[in-house]
Amino acid sequence: MAEYEGVQRGSLRLKASGEAPAAARRKKRKDKEKSKIRDQTVSSKKQEEEKKRGLDKRTPAQLAYEKMQEKRQMERILKKASKTHKQRVEDFNRHLDTLTEHYDIPKVSWTK
Repeated sequence: MAEYEGVQRGSLRLKASGEAPAAARRKKRKDKEKSKIRDQTVSSKKQEEEKKRGLDKRTPAQLAYEKMQEKRQMERILKKASKTHKQRVEDFNRHLDTLTEHYDIPKVSWTK
């Protein structure tokens, strides 16, 4: 009898013919919960944006400064994206060729 100590005892639970399986009910419940959470996050983001607009106490100079910073950042991104990796490597190699030998790696062993 010691072999059966881990066995759960009780009557069998059979599915009812008219009810949906438990897994389907859980899935529907999870889908509803996910949609509720998604709706809440979207609405909270909209509320935060509205608050930011209402509480924006920056001066016109600060707004212009931030706008220029964004513009300069976009220019930098476009400049970097205009060249391929191969073109950048070639430009870098040309730059290294123009440097004097002073910047070369010194020889470590004199026996070779």
